[in-house]
Amino acid sequence: TMGNWLVNHWFSAAILAAWLGINIFLFTYYFLFFDCDERYFYTRAILGSALAWARASAKCLNFNSMLILLPVCRNLLSFLRGTCSCCRRTLRKQLDHNLTFHKLVAYALALFTAVHTIAHLFNLERYNSSQQATDGSLPAVLSKMHLHGSNKWLNPIHSNQTTVEYVAFTTIPGLTGVIITLALILMVTSSTEFIRRNYFEVFWYTHHLFLIYFAGLVIHGIAGLVRGQTEKSMEEVHPHRCAQYLTQKDEDCSHNCCKDPEFGSIPAESWKWVLAPFLLYVFERILRVWRAWQKVVVTKVVMHPGHVLELQMQKKGFRMEVGQYIFVNCPDISLLEWHPFTLTSAPEEDFFSIHIRNAGDWTGCLIDTFQQQMPRIEVDGPFGTASEDVFQYEVAMLVGAGIGVTPFASILKSIWYKFQQADQTLKTKKIYFYWICRETGAFAWFNDLLASLEQKMAESGKADFLTYRLFLTGWNSSIANNVALHFDTATDTVTGLRHKTIFGRPMWNSEFAAVAAAHPRSVVGVFLCGPGPLAKSLQKSCHQHSSLDPRKVKFYFNKENF
Repeated sequence: TMGNWLVNHWFSAAILAAWLGINIFLFTYYFLFFDCDERYFYTRAILGSALAWARASAKCLNFNSMLILLPVCRNLLSFLRGTCSCCRRTLRKQLDHNLTFHKLVAYALALFTAVHTIAHLFNLERYNSSQQATDGSLPAVLSKMHLHGSNKWLNPIHSNQTTVEYVAFTTIPGLTGVIITLALILMVTSSTEFIRRNYFEVFWYTHHLFLIYFAGLVIHGIAGLVRGQTEKSMEEVHPHRCAQYLTQKDEDCSHNCCKDPEFGSIPAESWKWVLAPFLLYVFERILRVWRAWQKVVVTKVVMHPGHVLELQMQKKGFRMEVGQYIFVNCPDISLLEWHPFTLTSAPEEDFFSIHIRNAGDWTGCLIDTFQQQMPRIEVDGPFGTASEDVFQYEVAMLVGAGIGVTPFASILKSIWYKFQQADQTLKTKKIYFYWICRETGAFAWFNDLLASLEQKMAESGKADFLTYRLFLTGWNSSIANNVALHFDTATDTVTGLRHKTIFGRPMWNSEFAAVAAAHPRSVVGVFLCGPGPLAKSLQKSCHQHSSLDPRKVKFYFNKENF
């Protein structure tokens, strides 16, 4: 099991290890640099090791700020998925972890911000106490250097009346630091699943504080408050040679350490890290706006049982693949909210469709609006996800929970068309389809598709190509009695299909064992659109039932990510 886990996850682990490795390298390298480099000998005399903590965490902040926008460039990810369609399956699968990586980078930003802020609070306290010291110590002497000339200062605090709070709110680094830390706190706290699901606009608005975050980040280091000795001054009065004379300078100095050291600022460099990804993201947003402005014609509206709304639409130049999704906006309800929906149509059809279940305020409003009028709809997409890869596997296990059946509606329709057209490119030899549902109403809109597919397969002598199993997890005594009465009928009493509905949840171990036994040498793609706990149990089954022998059965797990 561990061997299979390693085989399936080595690439994810490699990317994670590379990211962690670069963070550790940057932190360690710059920590040692600022803790040992002789140009910062005098700076360390005042600040101690807090200087190294602040500078090392700043480098890691720049690195992660460079990465944070890339995983949310949806069009870039779609482009990459398209260009590496000939690459290894494992490589393409990494693109499905984009939001997980985005969150990981965000948590790293929060951690390094905390380290950076705490280190600088120590630095300000040390600067302040050194400025006020009158004991003739090295920090005290260095803090009075500003009296000797404009280029000489090392301590940015030049007054005895200054407090740490005053510096934090009146200097450029202090004020921008406070602002971008607040922006980061608001973005992280408002992106919890609870707020995203229930108060989407709160999440949407606060996430756009990223503009303030990046603006503040670029401005943050401009003032150059942390300074080091200049190269020229190092040659003239090297600290190893001359530091001792600073605290005991004679009026009639004659040796070669008489000259005061001179200091220069560390140049601001955050902009170098974030400029390219920020411009890429600006281009991404322009592309989204342009795509959203293109006219969408709603050609058909169908209200299915179970309060499921089907929209069939057309848009000039719209091309899709199976299992892709679009973002939908209805300006009549909200100008801001864009919600993801998996496409339920096949690429072979002359329209694209989505099925919308009443799952919250926005979807409820949309369903009600369409029952009264025909509002304007804006569409961004399509975007690629895991189920695009379904035809790359000889055997595919498709698992949909509730409305999560939508990407597989597209796949099953597409297979139907491929059979009709006798498509030679179809690699798939067998499909196992599992739909887990809580109530019978939810099966209704999908019945027609399964029934016609069942008939089509039988007519073309491919009845065994598709094996589907419907699991009903919620039922009452009247359904149970009805099933018991009609137990011997050829078709199912719940769905009217030939395959009987199973009551209860699937026993995944036996399902996977049966597939492994039927296809002992195949690579099996397992595709899920459903909740997290189900993903965990399917992932576990994939590991348990994959053979360590490369010539034998392998299960690869794929999950829809929005």
